Amino acid sequence: MELNVFSDEHFMREALKEAKKAFDADEVPVGAVVVAKNMIIARAHNLTERLNDVTAHAEMQAITSAANYLNGKYLNECTLYVTLEPCVMCAGALAWSQVARIVYGATDTKRGFRVISNNVLHPRTEVKSDVLGEECAALIKTFFQQKR
Repeated sequence: MELNVFSDEHFMREALKEAKKAFDADEVPVGAVVVAKNMIIARAHNLTERLNDVTAHAEMQAITSAANYLNGKYLNECTLYVTLEPCVMCAGALAWSQVARIVYGATDTKRGFRVISNNVLHPRTEVKSDVLGEECAALIKTFFQQKR
């Protein structure tokens, strides 16, 4: 099977590269990329330890970077690829950004936004889950196993 260069799996692999950067920096390994017109316009990973900031999640960093790139606050023509289901804080920020699509890898059964409500997001935001979900989950599991 030939991989389409612009597939969801392709961009999730790019988000996984960011998650591996976080892993190597001893951050919870979550990575994100923002795509507009089949081009990555923002890359980010968790920076909560480095910045000593609980809000420095990969998604928050990616939203800021993408908004700066676009010179505007709305991401209504963009897709966010993130290796872990966004938390409620990040989902709220994504709602305010009016992101067109969210594609995530692993489900977060404890802190993911869907634990609270699917209605946290902007009503027009499309969501796709479990893209390379096992690979995304494995990285997080490995990280926390090494912490024990």
